[in-house]
Amino acid sequence: MNLLFSIDDTYVDQWKVTLFSIVHNSNFQELSVYILQKEALTRNAEILDFCKRLGVTYYPVIIGKDEFQDAPTSKRYPETIYYRLLAHEYLPQDLDKVLYIDADILCLNDISTIYEMKLDDFLYAAASHIADSNIRDLINKARLGNFEATSYVNSGVLLMNLEQIRQTVKREDIMNYIASNGPLLFLPDQDVLNALYGHQILLVADEIYNFDARYHAYYYAKTAGLIDADWIVQNTVFLHYCGKDKPWKKNARGKFSFIYKHYQRLTHKV
Repeated sequence: MNLLFSIDDTYVDQWKVTLFSIVHNSNFQELSVYILQKEALTRNAEILDFCKRLGVTYYPVIIGKDEFQDAPTSKRYPETIYYRLLAHEYLPQDLDKVLYIDADILCLNDISTIYEMKLDDFLYAAASHIADSNIRDLINKARLGNFEATSYVNSGVLLMNLEQIRQTVKREDIMNYIASNGPLLFLPDQDVLNALYGHQILLVADEIYNFDARYHAYYYAKTAGLIDADWIVQNTVFLHYCGKDKPWKKNARGKFSFIYKHYQRLTHKV
């Protein structure tokens, strides 16, 4: 099983919690972790030691400092978010599949159900956080010019079909799109993914594989109370702490912050 992350030195502690929760709740024989990084992280030795303690094999993947210098970035959306778009250029060529996961995500159940999905000719499998919001969906499709896409997906969890991606996803297409549409990109790499490849993404259930922790009340209301806290603990694979209210902050107010802090405490014991 191959996992992919994209972090810098400031996100190592959060990444540890994500990886620990995956190992703690999943069944696998071998687990390889690849971390995309601009230059070699100063905390790589710490990362390697943590992986060894968990029985995980670690592979740092160095991108280079000038690869995305012209891409739109901000404090909230650093350069590292682009690395997943061209991850196939840097990962070993013998890998046929990898699961990308944001480091603000907690794993609550076995990831095998998504990792073992058959992608056939799809490039990716991902979830939409706004599948029931037709107006917002149409706005995004119009803004990005891809009406063939099933929905606007969140790029925080991406199962990548590397064999198909190597044939289809091209650096020139991505950089040309960024150059032409930079001012229109609200969530830069996610927008590019949806604009260029949205019609080649297999849509998976967000309440299971990319549950947006901000909208728990929406999920509860939409399902007439079926998706409650018990359901989430038993069924949700990835709980995604989207937005600015991150659960590792001391003043976090989110409903599921306490679950994260529990896993954070367990991670410190590794």
